[in-house]
Amino acid sequence: MPETPSKKPVVLLVIVGIVFGVSLLLVLLGLRPTEKQLVEIVQDGQVLYTLDLASAEDQELRIEAENGSWNLVCIRDGEIFMQDAGCPDHTCVNMGVLRAENLPIVCLPNRLVIRFAQGGQT
Repeated sequence: MPETPSKKPVVLLVIVGIVFGVSLLLVLLGLRPTEKQLVEIVQDGQVLYTLDLASAEDQELRIEAENGSWNLVCIRDGEIFMQDAGCPDHTCVNMGVLRAENLPIVCLPNRLVIRFAQGGQT
């Protein structure tokens, strides 16, 4: 008499699929663009600048780090991004324009973060 296949692999596969689907949904919701316009530039936990992108003039801000390095933050056409940096890997420059609340622009070597302000206007 042939053995019947076990239902355990099917149940496990369904559970893994559900967990994957929920995780993917949460990631996509966390990375959606925000309507906020108030941003903060923070270094070593201290807010250096708070800017309203809706009214900020196009400008470049050079921010010096304690380690002798620097970051060049650019505001252009209501968007903010890291234009250049003196850090070795330029990961912060490659992050592009700040768009999502849960994905700030970060330069770890220079301890600099560009983020949407907590409790900022929507």
